[in-house]
Amino acid sequence: MNPIVVRTMRLFPLLALLLSCSAVSSVDVGAADGGPAESPISFQRALPGYQYHFPYDHGAHEAFRTEWWYYTGHLTDASGRRFGFQLTFFRRGIPPEQVKTLPSAWSIQQLYLAHVAVTDLSSGRFHYADKLSRGGLGKAGADSGRLHVWIDRWSLSMDDQHRQLLQADTEDFGLDLQVTPLKPPVVHGNQGISRKGGDPSEASHYYSFTRLRTEGRLRQGSETVTVTGIGWMDHEFGSADLGRDIVGWDWFSLHFNDDRELMWYALRRADGSTDPASSGTLVFPDGRTQPINAGDLLITPEAYWTSPRSKARYPQRWRLRAPSLDLDLEVRSLLDDQELDTARSTRVTYWEGAVSAAGQAGGRAVTGQGYVELTGYAKRFTQRL
Repeated sequence: MNPIVVRTMRLFPLLALLLSCSAVSSVDVGAADGGPAESPISFQRALPGYQYHFPYDHGAHEAFRTEWWYYTGHLTDASGRRFGFQLTFFRRGIPPEQVKTLPSAWSIQQLYLAHVAVTDLSSGRFHYADKLSRGGLGKAGADSGRLHVWIDRWSLSMDDQHRQLLQADTEDFGLDLQVTPLKPPVVHGNQGISRKGGDPSEASHYYSFTRLRTEGRLRQGSETVTVTGIGWMDHEFGSADLGRDIVGWDWFSLHFNDDRELMWYALRRADGSTDPASSGTLVFPDGRTQPINAGDLLITPEAYWTSPRSKARYPQRWRLRAPSLDLDLEVRSLLDDQELDTARSTRVTYWEGAVSAAGQAGGRAVTGQGYVELTGYAKRFTQRL
């Protein structure tokens, strides 16, 4: 089946676009030499010992430079058609010394960016869109102390029943979903920090809801369907850079049919090796967790797909082996072309797609589904954390 990729892009009014571009140019996501730039001292670092308080920590943390709220999942409609989805919001703080002197309503202290994608696995259609807006004048924002993030009419929020509400609509497609956690939040890493390089300062605070009951509606063109399924949520914030020799990462989130979940990210070095800061978490049915260190899990790519647009060569099938966890899996992409070119927002071309999993765990056969994110294949990933 040949995939059909539909790209939707919102064009901002001229004034807003000029202001946004000006702000982006003053906080460039990559250093001039192609490597990560130094993070300004005006933002707080992710340090060991951070104590989470929910639901307060679902909100924005403006003391940190970069933050994102990320949702993916697998959905099915009443006829059995299968879909995948992604909705991600990013907040990017501008150092106070770089903030332009403007009247308060026009002050640019935060940039907000968002990506949305829907994969129709039955037809092979992949839709995606992205947005960028500055904070101010109510166009975009993120509340502290509660989950409420928005750009125009795209939004994340939480209702009185603690359901998380996801909304994004474009000319070609849209989603309106409600997700309910089936397990407590999982804090990744050691002492509340997730390492992103060899230096202790190269870290972030990172937690997930690894199993979300998901229901709502998806729209493609004039067709709207009711869907149900299982989702995943990540929330991460920090101010550090990636390690200087890291060019990208491979990130996996998997739901298994035995009610366990697996998160794993492999930080790739320029020489092709995996950085020792790579890590993951295995989540048990009762919510208990087991950390996974870099030496505990081996991922071997076994098949590739080359993008006709970016020419990037992405892995599409993997062997995951973790002897200490008695885990041996094959993970497969469910559609080759799930590549996003976000030149108008985060300026990164990456692959983010729905996958399946099958293999052995604890001596028993398991199956699963999830999402994989691949960065740094089209171009070295230089964005700060």
